[in-house]
Amino acid sequence: MIKNSNEVARVNGSNVPLLNKKIEEHYKPGLVIPTFPDAPAPAPAQDLDTRLKNLVNQDSCMLFMKGNADVPRCGFSKKVVEILNKHEAKFSTFDILSDEEVRQGLKTYSNWPTYPQLYVDGELIGGFDIIKEMDENGELNTVLPKKQNIQERLKKLTNKSQVMVFMKGSPDKPRCGFSKTLTEILNGTGVKFETFDILEDEVVRQELKSYSNWPTYPQVYVNGELIGGLDIIKELQASGELVSSLKINPV
Repeated sequence: MIKNSNEVARVNGSNVPLLNKKIEEHYKPGLVIPTFPDAPAPAPAQDLDTRLKNLVNQDSCMLFMKGNADVPRCGFSKKVVEILNKHEAKFSTFDILSDEEVRQGLKTYSNWPTYPQLYVDGELIGGFDIIKEMDENGELNTVLPKKQNIQERLKKLTNKSQVMVFMKGSPDKPRCGFSKTLTEILNGTGVKFETFDILEDEVVRQELKSYSNWPTYPQVYVNGELIGGLDIIKELQASGELVSSLKINPV
C-alpha cells in the first residue's frame, strides 16, 4: 500500500481480513473504504473413484489408451484401435498419458495393471490379449456398440420431426439467401418445423444429396418424405397448397 509515494503497508498473498484491516488503518478521512468479500471456499475435489466411474461410463464403449484413436502412442493401443475400427465399433478414448491420477488410479479401480483397457457399458472387457482373443473367436463383435449406418442415420434425421428442414445455418441465423427465404415462408404458415444445419456435418451434407436424389439445399421433408427445395415450396405457396402439403395443422 502506497501513501504519499511511500510504502505504508504490505499484504502477502490473498489475506482478505488483513487487507481490509490495513485499508481501515491508512484510509484518508472522508474516503469511501473499499471492502473485499471473503473468497469462497474451494469446491471439494471429486472423489477419484467417482471420477473414474464417470469416465468409464462416459460412452457406451470407452478405451483407455496411450494417445488417441488418430495418434496412438504405443503399439498395443494402435492394434486395439485397428480391431475396433475393423468391427466399425462406436467408441471414445481417454489418453492416460494426459492424466497421471487417472493412469494410476484406474489400475486399482479395475484391478488391471496394464493399458490399453476396454470398457463396455462401464464394465471392463480387458486389455489387448483379451480383445485379440475375443476378436479371433467372434465374441467381440457381439459386445461392441456399432457405428450407426449412414442410411439409418439419415432416415432418423429426416423423421426427427413431422417437418424437417435441412438448411445452411438456422432460422435465427440463416447462412444463405435460399435458406433464409424458405424459413421465412414456413414461419408465415404457422407450421412447426425443426431444422438441421448441414454446414455443421459434412457427412450428412454430402450423403443426403444421394439419399434424397436432390442435389441442392435447403431440403424440406414431411414425415420422412422429401417435398423439395425452395422452388417447390414457392410453387406450393403460390397455389395455396403449402399448408396441406405439410400434412399437419397450423399451431
